Amino acid sequence: VAFLFTKRGEIFFEPGVDEEKLMEAALEAGAEDVEENEDGSFLVITTPDKSFGEVIDALKEAGLEAADAEVTMHPSTEADLDTDTAETVGKMVDLLEDLDDVQNVYTNANWPDE
Repeated sequence: VAFLFTKRGEIFFEPGVDEEKLMEAALEAGAEDVEENEDGSFLVITTPDKSFGEVIDALKEAGLEAADAEVTMHPSTEADLDTDTAETVGKMVDLLEDLDDVQNVYTNANWPDE
């Protein structure tokens, strides 16, 4: 099912960061996109290879410190889960992560707030 995911770099910033400064620095460094979330936080999206490191370095030079940064697999579609299904899927993901041969687990589940 790897075709349902896209490998990309994601750099997360907490709410309160200077939006204009972030967008300018990120896009000049080669970021693909800057997304604002509903809570005022920002997600900078890059290619997983060369530009990921370059964008992080450029943002640090601009005085912007990321809360989190990683190269990950982003789902092309998401599946909304109800509370019962989310609990079951959560247990399955935990079991998969506990296996010694499993390095990473990615899901397209859209977890409910509860």
